[in-house]
Formats: sequence, C-alpha cells, structure tokens
Amino acid sequence: MLSESVHSFGKRDIERYLYEYTKEYKRLGGRHIPIEIILVGGAAVMENYGFRETTRDIDAILPTASIIKESIRHTGDKYALPDGWLNDDFVKTKSYSSKLFLYSVPYKTINQVLNVRTVTAEYLIAMKLKSARDYKNDLSDIAGILNEHKSNGKEITFQMIDTAVKNLYRSWDEVPGHAIGFLNDLMNSKDLQKSYNRIRDDEKQTHRKLIEFEKRFPGTLTKENLKLVESSQFEMRTNDRISVLNRIKAYAEELSKPRS
Repeated sequence: MLSESVHSFGKRDIERYLYEYTKEYKRLGGRHIPIEIILVGGAAVMENYGFRETTRDIDAILPTASIIKESIRHTGDKYALPDGWLNDDFVKTKSYSSKLFLYSVPYKTINQVLNVRTVTAEYLIAMKLKSARDYKNDLSDIAGILNEHKSNGKEITFQMIDTAVKNLYRSWDEVPGHAIGFLNDLMNSKDLQKSYNRIRDDEKQTHRKLIEFEKRFPGTLTKENLKLVESSQFEMRTNDRISVLNRIKAYAEELSKPRS
C-alpha cells in the first residue's frame, strides 16, 4: 500500500519526461491531434512553487484515448520509469472534482502537441484539505503554499480558500474535521516557515512508522484502518498479526464511544 521506492521526479524530470512522452505520442500516430492534461498533486505544487523538491509520480487528469496510455507505457519502458509514472489515479480519489477544468489554468505547451494546464493556489489547498493525509505531503504542501504566497506579498486569505472549496465541492461538509482545524491553526500562525518545517518532519515520521508497520505485518494495513494505525495514540502491543488486527478493531471501538 505504501512505497519505499527511491525513484522520484524533480521539476526538470517532469518537463523532460513529458517531452519524451510527446515524442512517443507523435510516433504512435498522434502528430496532428493535440491533447490536454491537467497537472494535479505534487507535480502541480512543484511546477508552481519552490518549496517542494520531488514527487514520486506525476498525477494528472488525462484523456482516455488508448494512444495516451500506450505512449505513457512506451516512455516508461524506454527510460525505466516506475509503473504509473504518469497516471490519472487521482480521478478515483475524493479530492477529484469534475469542475477542476474550470479552475485550472494554462501552463505551457510541450512539443507543439501537449497542452498542459495546472491547478494553483487556493484550489490546490482545497484539494489538499479534502485528502489531508498525514503520511503524504498534503499538510506540508498547504503550509508551504501559504508561506510562499505570504513571503511574496500575495497572501492567500481564508475567504479565497472558502470560495475554492465551495467551487469544487459545494461545501465543507466532506472536508475532514482535523483538516479544518489544521487550516485554522495555520491561518493564525505567526511563523509559517517554522510551521511548515514542523509539519514536514511529522509527515516523514508518520510515513516511516507506516512503512515499518507494513514490513512487520504484511497485508494488514488498508485504506480503512490506515488513519487508526498512524494515530500517535495507537499501540500495537504485540508481534502477532491477528492480535494487531484485534487491537485495531478495539481501538476503533474505543474512539467511537460517546464521551461524557
């Protein structure tokens, strides 16, 4: 479920492999058919901001034509890139909104055939709030975006974020409560750079914890129990997989009990 893969993409890598992708696309017959993609996730953060140095893959909203997938596969094979190096898995996540095209902006055209759009500022924050994964870069990306805008004299206000959330998702109803509290704390932070550094360190520690858990108990970690396992209050108390599953269940029941 989690990956320790050492492969990562820097900003130059993204631009290089998207260019190589267009060459494959043209070679396979798409020379005169322009295509458009929307960069999201870490790739969008890297293309628009300076604080994020790498991403493990390139998330995008892609056309569905078979030549698109074939060009991605050929490029990956040619340069020994990991499966899914360019992928549209994002459309299956809760952060996806069919309205993203309306709020994305043109970024660049590559090799006269690939029109790249991207998502910026408050819309990236809205998407990161919707997912708010402690073991990924979601929370530090929010802090980094806010900090970079403030440092550049173009501060992002809560009203801007509120509008973005409502434009994409209609309301805040499905934004996790902890993400809303996190955002409130950030908006009141007197030192966003310090907040960013602390949050990024916390994310790295959480990711290491989950990687170690998955090594010790293969097949135990799921999307459903991940939030429980990553909690600082969760204790394994055993080396037996069945006992760990029982502990996860018991911990979930503890959390669901009404508080007096």
